[in-house]
Amino acid sequence: MEKIPQQAAYSGKRIVLYGPESTGKSTLSRKLAQHYNTALIEEYAREYLQDKFNRTKEICSYNDILPIAIGQRILENNAVITAGEYLFCDTDVLETYVYCVAYFNEAPQELINAVQESSYELYLLLEVDIPWTPDDLRDRPERREEMYELFLAALHKFNKPYRIVNGLHDQRFFNAIKAIEEELI
Repeated sequence: MEKIPQQAAYSGKRIVLYGPESTGKSTLSRKLAQHYNTALIEEYAREYLQDKFNRTKEICSYNDILPIAIGQRILENNAVITAGEYLFCDTDVLETYVYCVAYFNEAPQELINAVQESSYELYLLLEVDIPWTPDDLRDRPERREEMYELFLAALHKFNKPYRIVNGLHDQRFFNAIKAIEEELI
């Protein structure tokens, strides 16, 4: 099986939009990339798992974890070529790790190694303070707070730099910009 690639060298700052499902990561990452006129790495897992669901009506299995991590890292490594001062990542291998542990009570050592070896300047942990939006892949609306705590614990476990972002609509966007500017500028 293919291995999770190492992170490609990048002279700018990598920022991860991170947290439970339906907290606005994709929307916010697009807005931030546009605001800072730079590259955005879309969430690989969403496309991968939606395709799987459309074909089989099944959601994620343990065997999907490493292909998802590999796909996410390949997207990131390709994006550093054209990224400006910042690179916005709509999730990363740490997000994959949290979901893996939450759903399967364990994670492959290769994924743990990738998390430990990864370097991001800032994680923006999004609070669960916006309304839940259902779709084919989301399945834990009643466990959002529990998932949030797992995401927070993983940041501490792997000693990753983070800021918590909350707020509705434009306030969430402004709070994210404030966090970036206070931490990285």
